[in-house]
Amino acid sequence: MTDGRGERAQQLADDLTARNVSAVALGWVDNAGITRVKTVPTARLPYAATMGIGMSPVFDVFVVDDSITTSEYIGGPVGDLRLVPDLSQLRVLEGQPGWAWAPVDRLRQDGSPWDACSRTFARRLASRAAERGVTFQMAFELEWFVGRTLPDGTLEPACGGPAYGMTRVIELSSYSRALIDALVAQGVPVVQFHPEYAAGQLELSVAPADPVSAADLMVLVRQTIRAVSLAYGLQVSFAPVVVPGSVGNGAHLHLSPWAAGSNLLAGGRGTRGLTAPGEALLAGLVSRLPALCALLAPSVSSYLRLVPQAWAAPFQCWGVENREAALRFVPGNVGTEARSANAELKCVDGSANPYLVVGAVIAAALAGLDEPSGTLPSEVTVDPASLPESEQPARLPQSVAEALAALEADPALTTALGEPLLQAFLAVHRAEAALFADATPDEIVAATRWKY
Repeated sequence: MTDGRGERAQQLADDLTARNVSAVALGWVDNAGITRVKTVPTARLPYAATMGIGMSPVFDVFVVDDSITTSEYIGGPVGDLRLVPDLSQLRVLEGQPGWAWAPVDRLRQDGSPWDACSRTFARRLASRAAERGVTFQMAFELEWFVGRTLPDGTLEPACGGPAYGMTRVIELSSYSRALIDALVAQGVPVVQFHPEYAAGQLELSVAPADPVSAADLMVLVRQTIRAVSLAYGLQVSFAPVVVPGSVGNGAHLHLSPWAAGSNLLAGGRGTRGLTAPGEALLAGLVSRLPALCALLAPSVSSYLRLVPQAWAAPFQCWGVENREAALRFVPGNVGTEARSANAELKCVDGSANPYLVVGAVIAAALAGLDEPSGTLPSEVTVDPASLPESEQPARLPQSVAEALAALEADPALTTALGEPLLQAFLAVHRAEAALFADATPDEIVAATRWKY
């Protein structure tokens, strides 16, 4: 685990020390969608980069309430892994003075990749796509609630203006500026920021990156939002549902596949100007949406959000600029299609592990290249819920159990995940489903609101 990393880590540690950084947070995301962490003093960074920091494999079977389940391959107190920071992604945290952060790869003690490391899974699928001549650009849009819990338990949004209104920006002017400044100082390419629909709901978008970097950015942005919010005495929730019956938080994924320097979603002769391989890739996603839901909308709370006419896109269909279709095709403004055409998966939410999301999406898209037809179903041009019931496209899964069953039945995704990661993921989410089997929506939301 050396390959020059020790020297590079020492240089970084010296620089961090000169910038009064005392500690480095080493983060990963588990199968419950929770960001976990171990921390080292700055002087310890070279050791972490060369030898790794110990961590039990049992974290792969932690449930959202911090209970621990087990799986066929992973579970129990025996064993150890090494957390090895990706030094290329190390950032000084502007929202946490004196701290830096780096995502980690989880390795065995002999230095080989851990089968259930979700970041390694994402990298492996991106490499598999590259071997087939396809690269992906991806970016997450993050929605979150910001507010306070009052002494009587009431949830108070931090802003009270109209949805999408300038009033909210004025109310949160100092907070919003501090957040944008912190992100930009960390090298995060912020594209836009705006108030959203629900009370206290905001959204931020970043520029596209390679799949692993896109997932890293999602983790970093969320951590920064939390830190800046805390400094302003505010609480943050990325949970799929924050207030039962209200519009929930998405974490929409935008993606575009490229080959030989060209965007495969533009300049073709197929449906809506798609190239043949571009259409096949999107067709692979649409056909596997039920199975993908297990990874993109993995929590019990997810299925309180995935309801019709709540802008959550709960139907297995696609459409141009259709925000109630699970896959929205964005052709871009006239004249910009070649660089800006992309697809948006709208059923993703903040309880998902972003590394599992990007890896699974690549696996599903590549499977589309191998299918005989390679064509999309008919486009849905209206709100699917407005159609007569007999003409509506299929609903996406409406429960964790239904989504997990679809995942298990999809060989492209199960093979891509591999048995150790697949079985750990299934065990965690079956345990979560059992945990909330008799809970009301109010109880589910109350138990998960501050977990994500």
